[in-house]
Amino acid sequence: MAEVKEVRVPDIGGFDNVPVIEVLIKPGDSIGKDQGLVTLESDKATMEVPAPFAGTVKEVKVSEGDEISEGGVIATVEAAGDDAGDAADGDKAPEPAPAPEPESAPAPEKSPEPAEKDDASKAPQPAPAPARRGPENPPVETGAAAKPGDPPYASPAVRAFARELGVDIRQVQGTGRKNRITREDVQGYVKHALASGARPSGAGAGGLELLPWPKVDFAKFGEVEEQPLSRIKKISGANLARNWAMIPHVTQHDDADITELEAFRKQLGKENPDVKITPLVFQIKAMVAALKKFPQFNASLDASGEKLILKKYFHIGIAVDTPDGLVVPVIRDCDKKGLVELAEELGEISVKARDKKLGPADMSGGCISISSLGGIGGTKFTPIVNAPEVAILGVSRHRMQPVWNGSEFVPRLMLPLSLSYDHRVIDGAAAARFTAYLARVLGDLRRTLV
Repeated sequence: MAEVKEVRVPDIGGFDNVPVIEVLIKPGDSIGKDQGLVTLESDKATMEVPAPFAGTVKEVKVSEGDEISEGGVIATVEAAGDDAGDAADGDKAPEPAPAPEPESAPAPEKSPEPAEKDDASKAPQPAPAPARRGPENPPVETGAAAKPGDPPYASPAVRAFARELGVDIRQVQGTGRKNRITREDVQGYVKHALASGARPSGAGAGGLELLPWPKVDFAKFGEVEEQPLSRIKKISGANLARNWAMIPHVTQHDDADITELEAFRKQLGKENPDVKITPLVFQIKAMVAALKKFPQFNASLDASGEKLILKKYFHIGIAVDTPDGLVVPVIRDCDKKGLVELAEELGEISVKARDKKLGPADMSGGCISISSLGGIGGTKFTPIVNAPEVAILGVSRHRMQPVWNGSEFVPRLMLPLSLSYDHRVIDGAAAARFTAYLARVLGDLRRTLV
């Protein structure tokens, strides 16, 4: 008689009380060796706990939301065939398992569905068990539909990515090898949902696990007035929602000492009384210098998300606040223009934006955007990346602050910088270096000549 054994959490790197975010099995399931049983999510990573042997699940001891540590019992499993002996003699040195007879129970790699069974000539999958694949389990072509009730086949990283976007992974059709759900499948699902304007009617509806939008009769609480959204706000609202959902945002904050820059700006303004020299033109020139030094910021992901398009031009988008909403016209070839010329063009394009005379060509082709709230106030904020760009700089109001120079505190004019970036393309260290370099350039524009 086959022996019923407990399956426990193996060494998971010293983590304790790790949440169970998915249970991939249920009583009665036939499982193969190294098949995923549960998915755990620590502070550092998402991981699947594999089955140490093949068999039949008798009882599942954990549920989603439970916390478990190394040695905790996940399930009891009736070991199948040779694995019963392996489980009983787990303290002995492992020996190669003999080739099974054709009628032996198959051992799928991560899922019990037949689409996962393949012969040893196929590309290897994580933790394969080729010795348990028999001729009665022929390979299944990519794209075959999974059986109802089968768990979706996706890696822990893809499952975590789907959760970040609020996507029910069960609603996504996998296009990878043997129906594996890829990161691109999740992205495509969200793009389709946004493009079609689909709005879920309840939690989990349409695959986006969002609560329905609250329907409230505001008039019963007091006097109200309806005001339609402008066309610009409707368009920008949809774009912002897409960008926030599709791009994993991180924001890096820093401060730039612009004491000398501000003095130079005022002097330049006196020398050019017919042109309004704003701090923004200096930020544009500093941004060009930073893009040249860190070219990965002057880039875009292609539609597949697998290639990075590096740009050799320097077109800077400038967020302009208009009565109808936010628009982002683009100033082109900023590397080839001086401060006064940039100031003149910035003034012209700002007027054009407020007069509603911007065309599509005026708002396309940007490499990176700058959103300046310095004229309004605030200390820091988190701007949303303007896709397909990979970063955006937010600038807040400068203020005089005491700064330690090594021997005493001295008053310095400090400018807060907030750089939001696409974490798929840019890591935190690169963003910190970029922002620090940008701050140094704003502190001394002579660095743009180096």
